Amino acid sequence: MSIGRPITRLLALCGWLTCALCGTAGAQGADAVPGYHRADDRSGQYVVPGLTWQSASRLHRDAGFDGRVDGHVYAQPLYWRPPGSANGLLIVATEANVVDALDAVTGRAVWRTVLGTPAPRSALPCGNIDPLGITGTPVIDPATGALYLDALVVRQNGLAHLVYGLSLRDGSVLPGWPVDVAAGLQARGMSFTADVQNQRGALMLAEGRLFVPYGGHWGDCGDYHGWVVGLRLDKPGVSGAWQTRASKGGIWAPGGIAASDGSLFVSTGNTEGTSTWGDGEAVIRLAPDLHRPASTRDAFAPRDWLELDERDLDLGGANPMPVELHGRRLIVALGKDGKAYLLDRENLGGIGGALDVQQVARRPIRTGPASFAAQDGVFVVYQGDGAACPGGARIDGLIALKVGAAARGGISTAWCAAVDGAGSPITTTSDGSADRIAWIAGAEGDDRLHGFRADNGQPVFTGGGADGRMPGLRHFVTAMAAERRLYVAGDGRVYAFSVGP
Repeated sequence: MSIGRPITRLLALCGWLTCALCGTAGAQGADAVPGYHRADDRSGQYVVPGLTWQSASRLHRDAGFDGRVDGHVYAQPLYWRPPGSANGLLIVATEANVVDALDAVTGRAVWRTVLGTPAPRSALPCGNIDPLGITGTPVIDPATGALYLDALVVRQNGLAHLVYGLSLRDGSVLPGWPVDVAAGLQARGMSFTADVQNQRGALMLAEGRLFVPYGGHWGDCGDYHGWVVGLRLDKPGVSGAWQTRASKGGIWAPGGIAASDGSLFVSTGNTEGTSTWGDGEAVIRLAPDLHRPASTRDAFAPRDWLELDERDLDLGGANPMPVELHGRRLIVALGKDGKAYLLDRENLGGIGGALDVQQVARRPIRTGPASFAAQDGVFVVYQGDGAACPGGARIDGLIALKVGAAARGGISTAWCAAVDGAGSPITTTSDGSADRIAWIAGAEGDDRLHGFRADNGQPVFTGGGADGRMPGLRHFVTAMAAERRLYVAGDGRVYAFSVGP
């Protein structure tokens, strides 16, 4: 069995561990980032004291921040600081199947763990990531100081999706891990083909279990399915699974699984070879035991789901966004058909059961959206090509939707801001409510970090490295905030931005 082994135990580790190992119970601090977009609802809200609309113009890249990592980065970095430690850790997982732990202040390496050989593109039936190792954002259990992730690993008998548990103390593999997903499902009478399944969406911890979503590769090759696989943490192993009944229907959006009200929510992609709805083009609510939903209250799909299947215009490009408006529990789903769907979270409505549907983009929406509440409604910001921007303008960049009512006509476009690139947004405030700024990186475009006032879309910051750019940003990249800094990860490097000296 190919298992991870910590390497490069630096001298800095000893000094860091002196205070870091004071304990891990209750390790989650106010600025902890244990998973994608910080919270289980994937809202992407952060507090950065001192970062206001006025001070944002002074944001600058920290030239003394090292930030070197090994490999291409698609996953969002995470942040962990146990009680008593002077500085926290940035945890960065890469397509080289390497996990780097960096000092969050200096950017210097604290430990590095290699988890086996990633799959070269030549070993895959299709795809656009080379090599393919760790793509989906891992998740941290702050109570135990453990990190969980999925890695595609080359083994003697082929490729395997291995789910690892690592100690955040030193990167060592925890007892009982890794778990071979295909073998675990086979033991439960289910078939999972590792080379056609890809793990792109963020992982989730809920109800004391780990949940891992799966889809396919770019190119839609092979008989893959959308999966959510559950694993026990106390006795590592597969504890249950849900899969789309029809072929394909992948769960591949960067936000992966969103959780709210004790339920898991996923969006699925296009299915194939079926005239009967088989869980594709949908928002699905799952219980933590992953039993198959039997009620239309637990699923939504557009009435034209079959046409969307045929045109590859599915709902799988963005994770569902749980929001609340005047005590009403809602979901906002964004489709590759350019539409925003407003759903009742307690009754998703079955086929065609949306509360409201609005055309908000001219091209497919593929992003990790963020959300926040304001006095006059709830806002969802996403990267796209706005179809209903104020004044009739066509703007490709960061789009802010306003949900002002839980009924038809409740969704409107609040503002649009031009950005060259395809990142995923977050928002920051200086104290939890004031000076909210929406941030997005122009990944695979201008490769700059952009900030906009979240109330009206006015720009407050555009910058990056010494020449204004951060080379090597991958599409869907999302910024992260901790230690009064913003961090953006690119190939081989994490960039840090600070308002201070």
